[in-house]
Amino acid sequence: MSKQKLRRSGAKIMASLILLLGSLSYIMVLAVINGSLGFICAMGVTVSGAVGVAKALGEAVELSYYWIIGIAVGCGVLRGILRYFEQYSNHFIAFRLLAVLRDKIFAALRKLCPAKLESKQKGSIIAMITSDIETLEVFYAHTVSPICIAVLVSVAVLLFVGFVSSWYLAAVALVAYFAIGIIVPLISSARLKESGVKYRAEFSSFNAYFLDSIKGIKDIVLNNAGEDREREVNRRSEILLKETKRMKHGIARAGAATELAVSLSIIITLAVGIVLVSYDLLSVGKMIIGVVAVFGSFGPVIAISALPGNLTQTFASGDRVLNLLAEKPAVTEVTDGENVEYENLEVNGLSFSYDGQTEVLKDIKMHAEKGEIIGVVGESGCGKSTFLKLLLRFWQKGEGEINYNGVDVDKINTSSLLESVTMVSQSTYLFDETIEANLRIAKPDATQEELEEACRLASVHDFVLKLPEGYKTQVGALGDNLSAGEKQRIGLARAFLKGSELILLDEPTSNVDSINEGIILKALNQQKNKKSIILVSHRESTMAIADRIYRVENGKMSEVKS
Repeated sequence: MSKQKLRRSGAKIMASLILLLGSLSYIMVLAVINGSLGFICAMGVTVSGAVGVAKALGEAVELSYYWIIGIAVGCGVLRGILRYFEQYSNHFIAFRLLAVLRDKIFAALRKLCPAKLESKQKGSIIAMITSDIETLEVFYAHTVSPICIAVLVSVAVLLFVGFVSSWYLAAVALVAYFAIGIIVPLISSARLKESGVKYRAEFSSFNAYFLDSIKGIKDIVLNNAGEDREREVNRRSEILLKETKRMKHGIARAGAATELAVSLSIIITLAVGIVLVSYDLLSVGKMIIGVVAVFGSFGPVIAISALPGNLTQTFASGDRVLNLLAEKPAVTEVTDGENVEYENLEVNGLSFSYDGQTEVLKDIKMHAEKGEIIGVVGESGCGKSTFLKLLLRFWQKGEGEINYNGVDVDKINTSSLLESVTMVSQSTYLFDETIEANLRIAKPDATQEELEEACRLASVHDFVLKLPEGYKTQVGALGDNLSAGEKQRIGLARAFLKGSELILLDEPTSNVDSINEGIILKALNQQKNKKSIILVSHRESTMAIADRIYRVENGKMSEVKS
């Protein structure tokens, strides 16, 4: 497997994720304040006890024992209240941002589709929307706030110990904080970075492969490929398990290093305190107060030290999400152009290349008038489907012109273009809902009469009526309850229901038998005077209903003379 790397540094990822806080930043500030005061209150309980002991040892403490006890109890109560508000604020931000991030991802996917999404595995996208976003919750709820709290609490403790006890103890504490909160995490993060990135990559890859296996389970069974698929799933599972163990082992080592650093810091702090007392540089009472304050202050820096284990996954997830949000669409939506109602189409000198080097289409010329059926025939892979996608501006055309009613496609409002032109792809996707709901995707406010009329035009109405619940029948996950021909005809009914004047059909009969092909072609021919149709196919028989035929060979298109 190739080595996976982050495109951004951890610092850049954190900065980018923090910028997404936006108007929620004030809640994060509130969470940090509550967390800092809460931890100081928690320390106040033990420090109050140390003050009581110092007073009993003869230290000049102005507070009475009643006040010391009252402060300890008050700190305990306040700790609980402040902790609640801290956690509430953190999780409020986290869950609000999860919703915001998912909304941003869906918005990005909408801009990238359909062109840029053709090369992305669906399982990988699902993993991003689910597990990657959930991983980022750890960053917002358990990373940003703890780091800020550790800094504020550490500064407060250093000042308290320095002024109340000894600056020597404060210096020891500073070195300990630096070692536990910075040095150990940096070393751990460097060691865990690669394993974290590989784990997220393998997790995403496994999701994609497993989802693909579920979607194709019927073909796997029919081709007796179950054992081979199972072996591959097991192989990928072993790889994922290996990366998980590697990552967990690294996290365990990082935790052990933190515990060792804390233990050594406690021992050194106590030893320095004893030395200061032995040289009469510090009284026993003040030494106890200072040492107890330092002992009780490691919690926030320990929390920072424990972050690398989560941060490696967070950075990998954040990098993937930020990559998607930063990805540029193949085309940008046109909102300030012209609106058109289809009358004619003129294509002149059209050329296109996916990579900017190899031309898929070269100097394409064709025209279509309202009321015509135009056939485009050619071998698979010759560029026919690409041509249809360019007509809908899914990709940015290269040289040449695509004019609707004399207006270049790049100057037509995207919403208007999609209203005027509809494409039925090679495989119609049906959602796991009723046939009626699947049809209403094309026109949500369609009446029952309109639904039935569209299905009659597509020669599928009689078939739907024979189903157990008619138009209320569930099609099943991925449309498995329907044949390929039935799904194609429902896709055609969608196109008729939408009412677009130009319908692009990409291999509408490629997945059906000759009987269903005849039914579909008959339905298309009946719409000849109502709709303009551009019919793409590699079958010569499909071209029987076309008024004019264009043949595509080696990326070039020429009209077939009758």
